[in-house]
Amino acid sequence: MKALRNLRLIGAALLGLTFIGMAGFHFIEGWPWFDGFYMVITTFTTIGYQEIHPLSHAGRVFNVGLILVGVLLVFLGIGSLTQALLEFELSSFFGRRKMEREISRLSDHYIICGAGRVGRSAARELASKQVPFVIVDHGAERAPSPGGDWPTIVGDATQGQTLRAAHIERARGLVAATTTDATNLYIVLTARELNPKLQIIARASEEDAEKRLLKAGADSVVLPYLFAGQRIARSFLQPHVVSFLDSATTHLGMDLEIGEICVANASRVAGKTIETSRIRQDCGAVILAIKREKKMDFNPSPEDLIEAGNYLIAMGESSQLRQLERMAAAQS
Repeated sequence: MKALRNLRLIGAALLGLTFIGMAGFHFIEGWPWFDGFYMVITTFTTIGYQEIHPLSHAGRVFNVGLILVGVLLVFLGIGSLTQALLEFELSSFFGRRKMEREISRLSDHYIICGAGRVGRSAARELASKQVPFVIVDHGAERAPSPGGDWPTIVGDATQGQTLRAAHIERARGLVAATTTDATNLYIVLTARELNPKLQIIARASEEDAEKRLLKAGADSVVLPYLFAGQRIARSFLQPHVVSFLDSATTHLGMDLEIGEICVANASRVAGKTIETSRIRQDCGAVILAIKREKKMDFNPSPEDLIEAGNYLIAMGESSQLRQLERMAAAQS
């Protein structure tokens, strides 16, 4: 902000002029350093107190220059401070208006309730995939995003009006990721009532809360502490498996991803087996599983049939998965 830069420069000039004034009164008039400092401050602030000690002709000439430069810098500083405050208020106002317009245009998006560690991690992952989302959190101090201008609504996610402001009727999914199970339970109940078709994922701190959240309408429940404990144990018992999963899911050391691709009705792979679809030969991706309507077929054989509406759980490089998405898409 230009006004802040100007303010820093003026402040530095005033500080330097203060030392010059103290030195001038000390060496010209022989005043103690503190008396010179006191005289400079009363001069800059235009208070108009009388002189501490009588001034000589040279001292008066010096003081006139000090008054002209010092008072000018003070008024310039006041102007720059006013400009900086005005720019800050205007940028905050227009920033809020811009965010409100972005939220009003959201559709087929995700709502993240809670800006704690779990909520921010989910938001960071969605942002990396350029998926639209909005954060809902009651604490204004936690609402700003750590790495970008994430759409944020400051409010109570258990209230219907807050979720309506996040356009829950047009949302694809909702994450209840606050720090308390009771709050997440209320969020799930409210969200399910407002949008019965919404996909809801809830965070639970205690294992006993999982059943209540599922009964309230959550499609799935994530227990971070249980997951962390299992990961620690597997790191001891199966370190190479954990390392491989890290490489496939978080890009540590390898350019691998695990993704799901929906097979369209007019896709070139629909109605073919894995072998005849030539997925492995044409794009290099590995099919780990096929999600059908009521079951998940892990490690499918080359003779397994791929049908329209199935989801292919595949692993490969980012470019390979993008190519597989094109193969599974409807052919024009």
